[in-house]
Amino acid sequence: MIPASIRETIEKIDSKFKDRKKICKIFENCFPNTLITATKKEEDGSTYIITGDIPAMWLRDSTTQVKHYIPLISCDSVLKSMIYGLIKRQIMYINIDPYANAFNETANGQGHIDDITEQNPWVWERKYEIDSLCYPIQLSYLYWKETGDIGIFDVQYKKAIKTIIKLWKTEQDHVKNSKYRFQRLNRFKTDTLENRGLGGPVKVTGMTWSGFRPSDDACKFGYLIPSNMFAVVVLRYIEEISRDVYKDYTIEESAKTLKGQIDTGIKNYGIYEHKDYGKIYAYETDGYGNYNLIDDSNCPSLLSIPYIGYAKADDLVYRNTRNFILSCNNPYYYKGKYARGIGSSHTPRGYIWHLSLIMQALTSTSDEEIDAIIKILENTDAGTGFMHEGFDANDPNKYTRPWFGWANSLFGELIYKLAILN
Repeated sequence: MIPASIRETIEKIDSKFKDRKKICKIFENCFPNTLITATKKEEDGSTYIITGDIPAMWLRDSTTQVKHYIPLISCDSVLKSMIYGLIKRQIMYINIDPYANAFNETANGQGHIDDITEQNPWVWERKYEIDSLCYPIQLSYLYWKETGDIGIFDVQYKKAIKTIIKLWKTEQDHVKNSKYRFQRLNRFKTDTLENRGLGGPVKVTGMTWSGFRPSDDACKFGYLIPSNMFAVVVLRYIEEISRDVYKDYTIEESAKTLKGQIDTGIKNYGIYEHKDYGKIYAYETDGYGNYNLIDDSNCPSLLSIPYIGYAKADDLVYRNTRNFILSCNNPYYYKGKYARGIGSSHTPRGYIWHLSLIMQALTSTSDEEIDAIIKILENTDAGTGFMHEGFDANDPNKYTRPWFGWANSLFGELIYKLAILN
């Protein structure tokens, strides 16, 4: 049963895009997709959301799959209850294992049980990614701001934010202080960490270390700049929650101090002087002067900097960075017969991701650029009426992941913002 608020939204989009029938049809498919296909209400009142064609719940994906419903929850009790329950389950998972990125519905021991890391029957996969901890805090903050409901900020939530702060402080000196290790043997190189699971050497910079990217691929260098930026934004949220809800000024001060250290680290170590583009943000660095000058299609990305709230779209370093990553100087930027855009090491060369195209539109200040991207999206669904992960820029009928909830939801968010919020 589709809630009334979603049906009304679909009708509004049909009216706004009445001359773009295919866009309307894709929106009609994508906007309610998470609610219809991926969501399960548990007996304890929490919500379990699978990522799509993988039967596990990612902290990141489960947030991005419902974020487009936030503007509707004040007037829709069904959606509000669903997101409230999701936050509860995300917080439960963080308190079980803050280093894990994906979880089982129950403690059934399913998932990557042969990985060499600390195992837990609740955990599907234990690739540590900074953004896995950022997204649930972002969702809870947006939920609070939309509804005014502070019921989510209970004892377990407070425990979780203290755990996140402690972990990010520990990972400021990963080599010396961290007990986290991860190896996956006899698989792709991007699925495991070198140096017996410790990862490569990094210098203490103020930033916090990440083992893996939002793509679930291993970092080349341990300081992942866009994820550190997301941590800065989320620590700002934690400051506000600690001050205004908990009245806990100790947590507020801890978050503020850590935020400043990470942000200083980004500014001191995360900016590269490019001979053609000027000052740009690197994607990764080790603090020793080595930089990975790329962008990946998963968010947080360098492209998504204004979207996550770290800097505005007219920020000079962001503009320079955007010019770089949307060019062939970015090794993951591909051009083909049907599209040009950013792909990922996670998919074959020449495959562009719908996520990155949508993010390009969401962060664009050009109506012409946005319209061109919408036309690409419209023409690269392979006739399915849904978004996918990556698709061949020369043949959109070749694509990965026929059911990818994150991309469907982000498409819904883009069209909703263009038609309703603008």
